[in-house]
Amino acid sequence: MQRVEQVEAIAQAETEQTALSANKASSLKIGLALVTLYFIWGSTYLGMRLAIESFPPFFMAAVRFLIAGSLLYGFLRMRGMSNPTRKQWGSAALVGGLLLICGNTGVAFAEQWIDSGLAAVMVATVPLWTALFAGFWGRWPRRQEWIGSGLGLIGVILLSTSSRLQLNPLGLIIVLGGAVCWAFGSVWSKHLPMPPGLMASAAEMLCAGAILLIVSLLTGTAAPTGFSLESVGALIYLIIFGSLIAFSAFSYLIRTVRPTLATSYAYVNPLVAVGLGALLASEQITWLEVIAMFFVISGVAFVSLSQRGQSK
Repeated sequence: MQRVEQVEAIAQAETEQTALSANKASSLKIGLALVTLYFIWGSTYLGMRLAIESFPPFFMAAVRFLIAGSLLYGFLRMRGMSNPTRKQWGSAALVGGLLLICGNTGVAFAEQWIDSGLAAVMVATVPLWTALFAGFWGRWPRRQEWIGSGLGLIGVILLSTSSRLQLNPLGLIIVLGGAVCWAFGSVWSKHLPMPPGLMASAAEMLCAGAILLIVSLLTGTAAPTGFSLESVGALIYLIIFGSLIAFSAFSYLIRTVRPTLATSYAYVNPLVAVGLGALLASEQITWLEVIAMFFVISGVAFVSLSQRGQSK
């Protein structure tokens, strides 16, 4: 009897150790994915601005997502992952349309009129919208989240009074609308029959890229008239780092953690984007825009901190 108890105790200890190791590995993956989004996606705002200096926005995005999606899809199929079902392809097209066409490509399109740093500040409202849309599936914001949303709204209002944005209100509308679409798509994707694992990222990029290519053909912007090495380098950076690495990290997070944590990159990206824009592209930011950024980032941080301890 004593020997049986010893064996059971050893087995239980091994099980607990295995679970602890799995939790540590999962925490490490989540941490690495968040750091990837915080810094890589913060740099893609400048990357998109440089890319569209030579490539039309829709065509640039189409090339970016088709190449990245094809590479990832081919790699996964070679590894033996099954092809998505028709229903999964449909879900990927819906989510890819919201995230990559309305959200990501919308930012690139708007950067024809506004600086990359300002675009990043507007996109920082994503976690606020995410908290609101989560209520559609029974998780309405708590008091702290409402306060955070209010702070973020004040920041958006202040930002909208900026003289540069008043000259280009279309850019403000497009970026803010893209942020709303990205937030809704992020929450909705958790309730749709999506392809498993990284295949979801590949399918979303392929669907979005195909649609964007059609749009660029219909609008007569399917090819650049000329291009610089700087723009080509920026496009390659967006394909490898912005799409293959960072978007795959986001897809992993949105399946694994709370939506508000998965979108918390939004309040770090503006700091990276503004810094790179000022350092590499001579972009400037006014004191009013700094104050607006403070309100937006404070609001988003408030929402994210209020989610601590909640289940995903």
